[in-house]
Amino acid sequence: MGAPVVHFEIAGRDRDMLANIYSELFGWSVNSDNLANDGVFDPQSGAVGINGRIMGGDRQQPRVSVYAEVDDPQAALDKAASLGASVVVPVTEAPGKATFALFADPEGNLDGVVHHA
Repeated sequence: MGAPVVHFEIAGRDRDMLANIYSELFGWSVNSDNLANDGVFDPQSGAVGINGRIMGGDRQQPRVSVYAEVDDPQAALDKAASLGASVVVPVTEAPGKATFALFADPEGNLDGVVHHA
């Protein structure tokens, strides 16, 4: 089996407006009580689905990104680069949570790889 998608991010300039749209449209619970003040989508316990995050700000470029779970983020990032992607965020550790990296494919799509601790 290939690397599963385990997280997504929706970004734009108006985080609250985006959170409202997706919350109302899909019935997602949105919690902004975190250090980054980002909206965290939760598909509700017991439901099929993955968690995601919504981010905003004047400098935030509109985008949707997916993160795939891999065993070795550095190896995946190196392979992405060998296939023409560019490194946007090098392998970074979120202590006690995960290790992740972001890359842009040749078309400019921003995606990530992650390994949960």
